[in-house]
Amino acid sequence: MSLRKIAACLIVGSAVAVSGLAMAQAPQFFRIGTGGTAGTYYPIGGLIANAISGSGEKGVGGLVATAVASNGSVANINAIKARSMESGFSQSDVAYWAYTGTGLYQDQGKVEDLRLLATLYPETIHLVAAEGSGIQSVADLKGKRVSLDEPGSGTIVDARLVLGAFGLTEDDVEAEYLKPGPAGDRLRDGALDAYFFVGGYPTGAISELATSSGISLVPIKGPEIDKLLAEYSFFSKDTVPAETYSGVGETETIAVAAQWVTSAKVDEELVYKIIDVMWNDASRASLDAGHAKGKLIKLETATTGLGIPLHPGAERYYKEKGVLK
Repeated sequence: MSLRKIAACLIVGSAVAVSGLAMAQAPQFFRIGTGGTAGTYYPIGGLIANAISGSGEKGVGGLVATAVASNGSVANINAIKARSMESGFSQSDVAYWAYTGTGLYQDQGKVEDLRLLATLYPETIHLVAAEGSGIQSVADLKGKRVSLDEPGSGTIVDARLVLGAFGLTEDDVEAEYLKPGPAGDRLRDGALDAYFFVGGYPTGAISELATSSGISLVPIKGPEIDKLLAEYSFFSKDTVPAETYSGVGETETIAVAAQWVTSAKVDEELVYKIIDVMWNDASRASLDAGHAKGKLIKLETATTGLGIPLHPGAERYYKEKGVLK
């Protein structure tokens, strides 16, 4: 073989090797739909994305995970269904309705491919009112200026259920549809009387508002709520401890569960690796240090309150660890 041919073969061989190396190192992207940047989903999503990204013991090799701000539960599930998002956070009630084609999804059909990766932590329903507003119960919202959160969020679904438990509808209040940040701004400026927010406490936007302007948390309790809990098993009683928000006493309310969901179409082996990293020591340390709700995200509660089927990759992991029988 001539020197020219040998050189040509070496060049071609090198190109193939480089091409193969590039393919081997091509990153795999995994998006996590969260919520508004002022809520709890977004920072928790960032912690999980950082934990599962990377290589070796620090993450899943070749995986680039990102937390994506969104309108919340409904928007995330719709994005998973449309395959524009690989995963996302959802309230347990919204996930159940989507999978079964009931409630909020009664006219939209079932999202049959929806699968659970992990149950994360309780999500508390906050009813935040301006300090001195005189709003002491849900019934007092009648005729008031109230934000129910944006369409597409899980909060608006639960706000409607809570109002309904007290015989109220959106027509009985001056309804607005704002995320927690803008709603807090309007409350501070006197342009809003109260707003609903569903998320883990403490949440930054409410903490800032309590410190700067003063707020009250309206209790969500009573026989009306007992009836609501009996009708919808995904609700549970909850209590916001005193001084969780500056100047606010202990407040009885209700909660749903925050869940991390995906599609059945996502590769089983990839999900297994993600869940494996999710519960390693490095991820545990990151969750504990990164957010107050991070400490509540535990392996032993990851399969509680399912409502929808586990993804096969997650199910295999939890069975191996003895969390799921």
